[in-house]
Parts: sequence; C-alpha cells; structure tokens
Amino acid sequence: MICSGIDLLDGAGWRRGMEIEIAGGRIRSIRKGTSQTDAPVICPAPLDLQVNGGAGRMLGDCEAPGDVLEILAGHRRLGTAAILPTLISDDRRRTARVISLTSAAKSADPGILGLHLEGPHLALPGAHDPAMLRDLTDADIDTYLAAKRRLGVLMITLAPERASPQQIARLTGAGIIVALGHSDCDFDTACAALAAGARMVTHLFNAMSGLHHRAPGLVGAALDRAEWFGLIADGHHVHDAALRVALQARFEAAIPVSDAMAVAGTHRRSFVLNGREIRRAKGKLTLADGTLAGADLSLVQGLCHIATCTKRPLTEVMPMGFDRPHRLLFGTPNRLSEGDAARLLRLDGDTLSCLDGQEWRPLPV
Repeated sequence: MICSGIDLLDGAGWRRGMEIEIAGGRIRSIRKGTSQTDAPVICPAPLDLQVNGGAGRMLGDCEAPGDVLEILAGHRRLGTAAILPTLISDDRRRTARVISLTSAAKSADPGILGLHLEGPHLALPGAHDPAMLRDLTDADIDTYLAAKRRLGVLMITLAPERASPQQIARLTGAGIIVALGHSDCDFDTACAALAAGARMVTHLFNAMSGLHHRAPGLVGAALDRAEWFGLIADGHHVHDAALRVALQARFEAAIPVSDAMAVAGTHRRSFVLNGREIRRAKGKLTLADGTLAGADLSLVQGLCHIATCTKRPLTEVMPMGFDRPHRLLFGTPNRLSEGDAARLLRLDGDTLSCLDGQEWRPLPV
C-alpha cells in the first residue's frame, strides 16, 4: 500500500507533502511526495495507559498470556495501538499472576507496554473493593522492584496516605512510574509525594480531594506541579467545563486515558467485578448505587470528545494520545520511522480511520 499526497504528524511535528509505503504490517518507506491543500493526515495510533479490560474480560480474570493479548486486540479494533493493561486493586496472589501473564504477553507483542497497578495502596475506593485496600509495605516494594525488572515498564497508582515519601522514592529510584490517585490527601501531602518522585496523577478529579481556594487538594497539586495527569474524557467522569478548565491550565500535561472495562469492544450490557455487577447504560458504567465504575469509551472517542469540547482541531489533540504517553514511558517523542509497525490513524476531512491490514477502516467517534 502506498499513501501519497499526505501530511504526517508525529512526536517530532509535521512533515507535509509526504508519501508512505506500507507492506507486511510495517512502514517500508517514508519519502517526500506531492503537497496538496487539505491533505489527509496520518499519525501514530494512540497509547492507552489505563486499560482495565476489553473484549469481554478484565485483566484480573485473565488465565493465560493469550487472554491479555485478546484485550489488546479488542482495543486495536477501536483504534488504539498499544495499551498498559491495568489491574484494579486485588490480593497478592492475583497480582503476582497478572505480573507473570502480562510479562509473557509483552514478550509476544510489544503492544503490551508493561503493567499498571491501580492499587491496592489507595485511600478512596471508588469502584475498587474496599476490602482490598491497604498500606504499602517493604515486602510489596520488593515485589514491585522484581516486577519492574520483568516488565520493563511498571506504573503504580497509590494514595500518599498509604505510602511514605521514602517508600515512593525507593520505587521511583528503580524506574517505577508512581502516579497519585484515589486519595483524600491535602495539598502539602500531595506535593511531598511529587517531590519524592511521583510523576503523574491518575484520572484527574475522580476519587480525589478537590480544588478549594484555601485547600487545593490533590487536584490543585496536579494542576500546579505534577509532570502529567490523566483524564477520562467521556463527559461523565469530568464535566466538560472542568475538563476545559484543566486543559486551559495545563494542556501540555494532560494524558487522556480510556479507563476501559471488560465491555469495551463488545455489545455486553453488564459484567461482574469482585462479586459486584457493573451495568452499562447511556454511555457509562456504574455499580448498583450509581458509582462510576470505569468508562464506556475508546481512547479515540475520548480524544474526539476533547476536540469537540474545547473546539480544538483534532490534529492538535491527537498528540495527547500518541506522543505524551510515549514521552512518559520512554522519555522520547513518538516518531514514525521506516521499519516501525504500521499502527496508524488517518484523518481525511471528517473521517477518522485506522489501518487494518491493507485497508483503512472508519472508526466510530
């Protein structure tokens, strides 16, 4: 396949009037082509840092590496290139199993970027099982250091109330990405955790101390000084006005995530998490009491929602999904190069498509 007269957008910026050749699922060549007005735009497909499940299963229910790869395949059908599978707070036995399965899945497909452990060292449960929540111990740290060596990339979301700055520094010193979340901590406690090496705040606004003019809380710390913060842009987790305020304050620090659950990429109306039914209706997922329990959207849909909500061009928003996660995980821009896997999106007018083999397949946005 040869795509001519296109503009390329990646982590290094624009290359206009280009031609890209794709063969065998990889980029064979990128070369100068012809320029045209309103040319189609090709960019890397996004990376999702918070994927709890998909294709009918939750990460915690996976029994084999192939199950983890099925979750990845489900999200690729929705336009996502790669995922950080995310384990919601669980016990030590299941956590150890998921570490092993995810490591094996990553060896089979680099679209498994590593692992995100969202808990169990949290203070506010949200949709997590309160019985699973606990303080971080030295034994836990030893487990996570060993997991980091196996996985390459390990992110841990924790509450500063559950871990000391010294413990956070031990994790980050080993290259583990510590994110703050599910926390009712005050501003100073959050700042101490960030100073100890925490780099991100997980799903800004949700399950955390809010922003008050005399008590800025974790939201205030995120907007004031966190290197990065995640956002679930589904119109339910965060009001559109709050989304705009956050992006006006720190657009360059925001990383959209899907927070997807088992139903992603399926027609299922419900599933069970830790013995509790989660229902799917009207574009959101909830427990019986109405508590939000993950999101019912793809990462591409979240990016499109941000573009609509903020009235920004989609080409300005797309790097939030493909470049910023890459910089967080690997410290480098996500640049398209010859030999790379052809995990690509194309924007042609109002149509957004992903490359599926040798054809462009329109995505629901």
